[in-house]
Amino acid sequence: MARVSHLGYLGDRTGKKPNIFPAKILVAAIALLVFTAGAVLFGQLTGIGTVRVDSGSPVAVRDIVILRTAEDEVIVRDAAAGSEIARYEAEKGGFVRGSLRAFARMRQVANVPLEAPYRLIRWESGQVSLSDTATGERIYLEAFGRDNAAAFAVLLERREGGKR
Repeated sequence: MARVSHLGYLGDRTGKKPNIFPAKILVAAIALLVFTAGAVLFGQLTGIGTVRVDSGSPVAVRDIVILRTAEDEVIVRDAAAGSEIARYEAEKGGFVRGSLRAFARMRQVANVPLEAPYRLIRWESGQVSLSDTATGERIYLEAFGRDNAAAFAVLLERREGGKR
């Protein structure tokens, strides 16, 4: 069997020191990991350097059930009373439709019933959040813009259904 040295690489390397991973880089990487873990632990224990969002207490809470019809209408009902709050036709209610599609996908992945209610909450700070009671996920809707949050805030105030 032919020797590997005929390829030229090993023949050129004879008598030379092998390449070693630089120790300084390894020490620096370990020091960075230790510093990062220490900074996170320090922040969690003392609260210094952390950002906390204090939304206050809930001001308005409403559980809603979302239904999709065969005509691709989205119907929003009050979970307690069963009354219709809103109805979005096929090409209406873009943000409401899109966010509900995302929640439905999360429910399918978590293998929980699609009929479970969602919870809309307006907080003391004025923020509006949408929670999935089945999966425990919560989204603060202001992250998507004030207009999009207002689309859900309307559902907190509305008492009777209407087309949008």
